Amino acid sequence: MPKLEKPILKNKNTKIVPEKERDPNYGGAREGAGRPAFEPTPAEQKQVEALSGYGLPIDQIGALVRDGISVDTLRAHFSAELQSGKAKANAQVGKTLFSKVMAGDTTAAIWWSKTQMRWAETQKHELTGADGVPLEFTKIERVVIKNG
Repeated sequence: MPKLEKPILKNKNTKIVPEKERDPNYGGAREGAGRPAFEPTPAEQKQVEALSGYGLPIDQIGALVRDGISVDTLRAHFSAELQSGKAKANAQVGKTLFSKVMAGDTTAAIWWSKTQMRWAETQKHELTGADGVPLEFTKIERVVIKNG
């Protein structure tokens, strides 16, 4: 089999240029090429924190930052804001609910006891015979009904 030579590239003037004479800056990644790295602004950080606190889904928050950013970019650059926004909102709602409970709001107190204290309403069903006598089963029968 014959030995193949390395490919020869053509420059802008379509002259054939051997590899050893090629410009090393021609082709490939160059400094300053491509999109600049994403850098969040303080205003964007506040916006993401607020939107997270309002309960917006992460994909919708990303759509509102600049002209829209990916969920991956949002998570990479705004993870602290996503967490703190939700935590601050939950704390404020908890504070308001607690104030209502302490002020005597019965509905708030019931909700608090069920969710925070793990209280639950239970119902006990008992089947008895006449005058509270236990039911007696003399015969248990299985009946199969066929359609058609």
